[in-house]
Amino acid sequence: MPLTSDDDIAALLARVRTIALVGASDRPDRPSYGVMKTLQDHGYRVIPINPQIAGEHIHGEFVFDDMVTLGDPIDMVDIFRNSAAAGEVVDAAIAVGAKAVWMQLGVINSEAAARAEAAGLDVVMDRCPAIELRRLDVARVTSA
Repeated sequence: MPLTSDDDIAALLARVRTIALVGASDRPDRPSYGVMKTLQDHGYRVIPINPQIAGEHIHGEFVFDDMVTLGDPIDMVDIFRNSAAAGEVVDAAIAVGAKAVWMQLGVINSEAAARAEAAGLDVVMDRCPAIELRRLDVARVTSA
């Protein structure tokens, strides 16, 4: 069952350090652009994933084609894709060993969530981590 309690969501946000943001945009008018910056401002390393702009940079981070080519460990995958496409992203998150998947506001895919949970990942659906960080006033763990 996806995480819904404030305590569980705050605990997840406190332990995450590296976030792959799938569906990142280099356009300032897109929500993913602002969310990425907010997450960076809260001390997270946010790695943008978008095959259409791979090789470019967003907020100082190199944009990767996919999570497989990233090569770095991923704590959480933030999904800025539609609900149907979220399933493929969740499967990739499982394959690369991510610890959590976060489906953005309006992104709901119960089948994908069940696959992620069965693989041991924490799941959040239909929420925004940037909003939750501010709302819950999460104190991040910054030591290794």
